[in-house]
This record gives sequence, structure tokens and C-alpha cells, in this order.
Amino acid sequence: MKAIAGDKAYNDAAESAIARVLVAEREARESIEQARLQVEPIVEHARLDARALDERTARRIRAVVDAFERELAERLAEIEAAAEQAARAQPLSNDETAALQDAVRALAVELITAPP
Repeated sequence: MKAIAGDKAYNDAAESAIARVLVAEREARESIEQARLQVEPIVEHARLDARALDERTARRIRAVVDAFERELAERLAEIEAAAEQAARAQPLSNDETAALQDAVRALAVELITAPP
């Protein structure tokens, strides 16, 4: 195989190319490290924001659940009070007693006078 350029020129070109590759590799590593250093605070800030949002959300959900439970307890107490009231014997008023007696008389008259 016949060399196009002299061995020294060929070696110099190869060394120059290798040097450029090594410089580019070093610069790439430095860029990656700089990017990593820039990203770390952003990631930490995002984690803190996410944690704060999670805590706020949990507090809001707890407040809604607490309010619902309070309202439910109040309504259940009202229903229980109404049930107790309904279970108690209620004395009839004079008007109600008179209306009941009239209804019983009317029914009795109807039963007595109804044809067989």
C-alpha cells in the first residue's frame, strides 16, 4: 500500500484529529456537568413545589371531608330527633278530637243505614 502523504504528515493529521476529538469529548463532558448542575436546583424546586401542592391538596380534602362529616352528623341528629318526636304519643287537640268523633258518628250512621 502506497501512502499518499508522507508518514509524518499522516501522523500529524491523525494526531490533530485525535486531539480535536479529545477536546470535543472534554467539552461535551463539561457541558453535561454544567447542565447537571443547572438541573439539580430546578429538580429540587419542583420536588418542593410538588410536596407543597400535595400538602395543600391533602388539607383541602380533609377540610371538605370534615365539613361533610359535620353536616352529616347534624342531619342525622335532626332525623333522630324527628324519629323520637314521631314515636312519642301525641295528644289530640280539642279540634282533632271533635273531628275524629264526627268521623266515627258518620261511619256508624253509614254502617247502620247501609242496605244489606
